[in-house]
Amino acid sequence: MHRKKVSFSKRVFTGLGLGILFGFILHIAYGADSEILAESVSWFNIVGTGYVKLLQMIVVPLVFISILGAFTKVTIGKNFGKMAGMILGILVGTTAIAAIVGISASLLFGLDASEIVQGEAETARGLSIEERSAGMADKALPNQILDLLPANPFLDFTGARPTSTIGVVIFAAFLGFAYLALVRRDEENANLVKKGIDALYSLIMGVVRIVLRLTPYGILAIIARTVATSDFAAIYSLGKFVLASYVALIIMFIIHLVIISISGLNPITYVKKTAEALLFAFSSRSSAGTLPLNIKTQTDRLGVPDGVANFAGSFGLSIGQNGCAGVYPAMLAIMIAPTVGQNPLEPTFLLTLIVVVAISSFGVAGVGGGATFSAILVLSALNLPVALAGLLISVEPLIDMGRTALNVSGSMTAGVATARAGGELDKDIYNGSIENQSIEA
Repeated sequence: MHRKKVSFSKRVFTGLGLGILFGFILHIAYGADSEILAESVSWFNIVGTGYVKLLQMIVVPLVFISILGAFTKVTIGKNFGKMAGMILGILVGTTAIAAIVGISASLLFGLDASEIVQGEAETARGLSIEERSAGMADKALPNQILDLLPANPFLDFTGARPTSTIGVVIFAAFLGFAYLALVRRDEENANLVKKGIDALYSLIMGVVRIVLRLTPYGILAIIARTVATSDFAAIYSLGKFVLASYVALIIMFIIHLVIISISGLNPITYVKKTAEALLFAFSSRSSAGTLPLNIKTQTDRLGVPDGVANFAGSFGLSIGQNGCAGVYPAMLAIMIAPTVGQNPLEPTFLLTLIVVVAISSFGVAGVGGGATFSAILVLSALNLPVALAGLLISVEPLIDMGRTALNVSGSMTAGVATARAGGELDKDIYNGSIENQSIEA
């Protein structure tokens, strides 16, 4: 298809379709738990999981050099504080709105945790969550903010901490401001630094382009694995919760489109141009793995400057994820509240829940299993039993697909709205033909 000049978008959606078909064939032929299927999955994980690992490989270098390069191109300067504040405000604000949407969906569908059958897997997951929550007492907001700061930036370059990406962003920003000061004091050395940064940027973007060309194969393998190993009986038994979750996620995505419209931009254009990135986020369930696609989509298709795109994408990994830190914990809290005699319709409880969800969204999503981490924080703060969060283990992967796509959309919405408000959005790129804006180019 590539040799025949078929567009990148069509190749990605072809990969999705073939993956679904292949997954169903494997599922019907062998069942979700067979040893043959497990062995097959381990082999095509080389393509699917391997692709995600390659994306994760370039996340830190891409974020670091892009933000530093934005300072040398003077796309970040006097408006840095205003830009960062607006991005954070949109991320946290939309998370509070996502909590309201999650609450509404739970009440509309009448979700109640006491109606869900608790088997051995759910009990084991609940005990695991209880043990994990015991070691999280120190995760108050001040401690979460301190976790974002890079005490050792070289450690953060290894990705050793859950908030390593944010640490790299902050370190790059400090170097950027140091560069701006150097320009005023020593222009000769500043020009030398700029040339070195520009050369590294070109090299890293070359690696990004090589990896992104593998996207159709990665999506095919990932979605095939997901469909082949899904427990459709469990999905059917918890169908009401799955349906309520996706209703909430879709409503929140529509709210993203409303924000785009308020910014004076065509929301349909936004949907068309973000489709590949959102599709990969949906199939991979990895916000971090989607970051290179996220940033390239913002810059190459939506007209967002490098600096804004990198800040929005990077902050969106660990702050204010609408799906994992907004919709999901709010829905769980409403479900679990009746099991301990708490009236979920009590105004004080609802207001407290929304505030707790918004505050707890700092530093949550960058952790592996971010939705569970967020749920633990919210349920613990409201004195609700955290073990009941394990009831949904059988449908967790299916719901997490939609949550991850919404998380990525939230960060891209923050980038577009911030760039538009600051007068930095390139409308010619935003409104340009998608056929001439392949993110693999």
